[in-house]
Amino acid sequence: MSEARASRPILLVAACALIDADGRILLAQRPEGKSLAGLWEFPGGKVEPGESPEQSLIRELREELGVETRESCLAPLTFASHRYETFHLLMPLYVCRRFEGMARGLEGQAIRWVRARDLRAFAMPPADEPLIAPLVELLG
Repeated sequence: MSEARASRPILLVAACALIDADGRILLAQRPEGKSLAGLWEFPGGKVEPGESPEQSLIRELREELGVETRESCLAPLTFASHRYETFHLLMPLYVCRRFEGMARGLEGQAIRWVRARDLRAFAMPPADEPLIAPLVELLG
C-alpha cells in the first residue's frame, strides 16, 4: 500500500433515504459553491465529533430540509465506502419513513421526490451510486 493511500483520513458522513407516503425517495441537489455542485444526493452530512450517525441525520434533516424525525425512525440499510483523492468516505445509509414537516431546500438546494427505479437517471457523486441497488431492491 502506498504511503499516500495509507495517510488518507476517513470521513464519516451519514445519509438518509427519506421515503414519503407514496414510496418516493427524496434527493437533494448539491448547490453551487460546494464540491460536486449540481449532483444529486441523499440528504445527510458529516458526523460531528460526539455525534452518532443517527444524531447527525436528525440534525441535518432539520437544518437542510425542515423535517423532524427520531432515532427510532431511522433504520440502517447499507453503506458506501469510497476513496476520494484526499480522504476516504464511509457513509452509512439509513431509511426513514416516519418524519414530520414538509421537506424543502432550506439551504437553497433543489429537491426532488423520485421512485427508486428512477434514481439512476440522476447524476450522483460516486459514493452515492452503490446505494441505489439496495433501495431498488427494497422499494422496487
